[in-house]
Amino acid sequence: MLILTRRIGQNLRIGANVSITVLNVKGNQVQVGIKAPKSLAVHREEIYNRIQREQKIGK
Repeated sequence: MLILTRRIGQNLRIGANVSITVLNVKGNQVQVGIKAPKSLAVHREEIYNRIQREQKIGK
């Protein structure tokens, strides 16, 4: 796992098409903004896991 330190307003890039910006930090919560192509699904992990479970049940 790569561990990075960023300040509010700073970005990190994933490949050429995904940009993640630190928007705000309050206590133990961090708000991030994600710019990615519409063709790339972006989900919180708990939502992604729910989608995966639902797809398994549907098979």
